[in-house]
Amino acid sequence: MSLLRSLPKIDKLMAHDAFASFNPTRLAPCVKAAVEALRQGILEGTVTHVDENALVQEICARMEESLSPSLVPLVNATGVIVHTNLGRSCLSPVLLTRATAALTHYTNLEYDVQKGRRGERYAHVSRHLRELLGVEDVLVVNNNASAVFLILNTFAKGKETIVSRGELVEIGGSFRVPEVMSNSGTTLVEVGATNKTRLSDYTNALTEHTAMLMKVHRSNFSIEGFSEEASLEELVGLAKEKGVLDYYDLGSAYLADLPYGLSHAEPSLPKLLVHNPSLVSFSGDKLFGGVQAGIIVGKKALIDRLKKNQLLRMLRVDKLTLCLLEETVKAYLGGETHLIPTLDLLLRDVKSLEALAKKMRRQIGAEKCDIVHSQTYVGGGTMPNRPIPTVALHVKGEATALERRFRERHVIGRIERDRFLLDLRALLKEDEKPLVEICKKVLNA
Repeated sequence: MSLLRSLPKIDKLMAHDAFASFNPTRLAPCVKAAVEALRQGILEGTVTHVDENALVQEICARMEESLSPSLVPLVNATGVIVHTNLGRSCLSPVLLTRATAALTHYTNLEYDVQKGRRGERYAHVSRHLRELLGVEDVLVVNNNASAVFLILNTFAKGKETIVSRGELVEIGGSFRVPEVMSNSGTTLVEVGATNKTRLSDYTNALTEHTAMLMKVHRSNFSIEGFSEEASLEELVGLAKEKGVLDYYDLGSAYLADLPYGLSHAEPSLPKLLVHNPSLVSFSGDKLFGGVQAGIIVGKKALIDRLKKNQLLRMLRVDKLTLCLLEETVKAYLGGETHLIPTLDLLLRDVKSLEALAKKMRRQIGAEKCDIVHSQTYVGGGTMPNRPIPTVALHVKGEATALERRFRERHVIGRIERDRFLLDLRALLKEDEKPLVEICKKVLNA
């Protein structure tokens, strides 16, 4: 009990010189928690003396930890380029620098400098997107799920929307197309079978209540074998013939041809837009390689109606998203796709990955790792079941223990056939040297 009485008083401890620069409001919980932990240790017999200097250091450590950021950089050695759990697409430091001036000053976000009156925030990035994609108009919202909801609520609320049974998908976070449609106010009309949906299925389901023919990208899965689906071109033609809207929830969009046969797996956005669809929406990150956003492209008259929906106020993006997305679009327009990390990583050939693996193996120690050829995936709900070649370092040792030890140092690898691999497909250039140093620390510990 005498040891308990030796515990310093909270108010006295709060006044310690070491805490002079700390915010008292944030300091108090740390002091109370540290003293309480010490008290419990005395009661349990694990603490036999009270060292006030050590207690002060403990409180300082708690304060420092409380200020540490929750979001921290990770080294992506999984091989998955668009890794949803790791933040999907990365941004180039160059593009971030270009956006800095606008982000750190007042801007013309909603101010028309030429006319000296209120402007429209969507005018900025939409100008470059219209030029890039050759579409009538563009609207940007906070993500593609928002885009889907806004489109359905605007054009199909209280009416029917026809969708193939094979496209009623669920993606990460329990986002289910049927539930989003229900919440938007439209009535889902399922047509076809899971594996086969023909144009005639849509035609037969049309009624006076039909507002839209909707096509949905199959994220995270594919239908192989005995299957059939109506193409976007067919749906656009049918929609125009019957006087209803066509809409493609594309999910992820890419512009240029992709390697490893990926372009044959799914058509690019330009190839889809030649069919002149009413509306298409896709994510600003994923294969497009920018920030998270929902990009809606299509007819100007339809975009104008979307802008009048009161829900848009809740779904709009801020200047941070608009600035960064605009820099990504400008990189496309300027032929600087090397400044879009997602594309740059995907376009790397196997020979360059082999050369990198050999260099890193020499630096780490040839006896500590082997070079292996493997397969990985783009990720992020894009190109499902379409493997791409990759090269990895097999770090020798017990796989589970190595995975944990590397993860503790913010390196995320993967285990394949009881081997711990550091896959180089998604490794950023600036992470190459740090990864070598981390390997040396882990393997020499």
